[in-house]
Amino acid sequence: MGEKGAGEMTTKPAKVLAASRWGLPQPESLCFEKKEDERLVQQPVIEKSDREAFHYMIRDAGREDYGLSVVWWKPVKGNLGMVCSMWGAVKWIDAHERRIKMVNDEESQWIPMDRIVDVKS
Repeated sequence: MGEKGAGEMTTKPAKVLAASRWGLPQPESLCFEKKEDERLVQQPVIEKSDREAFHYMIRDAGREDYGLSVVWWKPVKGNLGMVCSMWGAVKWIDAHERRIKMVNDEESQWIPMDRIVDVKS
């Protein structure tokens, strides 16, 4: 009986430790999440004339097949998000869904037109 009791003593703490590793967030991950949250911003407000200029540049780049740099706001938590950017060619403009498909050598991305905050050729 003494051996069985000793065996239980060593396995129970190991099981508790293993469960706590996966059940509770580690302090360093909480710190990372907090720093990430501090970098989140609200969606920038874009003037109608700027938005129209962006759309013109996007249509022209798609028609003439040249590259653009597009910057857009991506929601992360509620009304906060991050600003993303991508350089590439406009391969598709989906007028019904109001989004564009940007493609470069490394990736392909659908970008909502109402979240675009800057376009550079």
